[in-house]
Amino acid sequence: MAVGNAEIEFVKDLFADVGEITTRKMMGGLSIYANGKIFSVLRADGVLYIKAAGPLAERLDAAGSKLFTYDKKDGRQGHMNYWTLPEAALDDPEAACEWANASLDAN
Repeated sequence: MAVGNAEIEFVKDLFADVGEITTRKMMGGLSIYANGKIFSVLRADGVLYIKAAGPLAERLDAAGSKLFTYDKKDGRQGHMNYWTLPEAALDDPEAACEWANASLDAN
């Protein structure tokens, strides 16, 4: 499944209070930017991630978020510094924007 217009509008609405939200399609998914700075990705399967490392990643982990992982060609598992947006924030733009702003501030 590739990201379509409905998913793009969803992330723009969800993060509207963060700043100027722009997107770029990539590998079936979507890169999400605020004021030109990437802070989130939407995978082709619809999973939304927030960029995080260090203390912010620890907070996301404590909130039940999962690290973005993928299988490498050699069979090993790789990861990126993106964590799932906590489930409660998917329906709460205020909470989603708090996570987004924390990501932008940390990165």
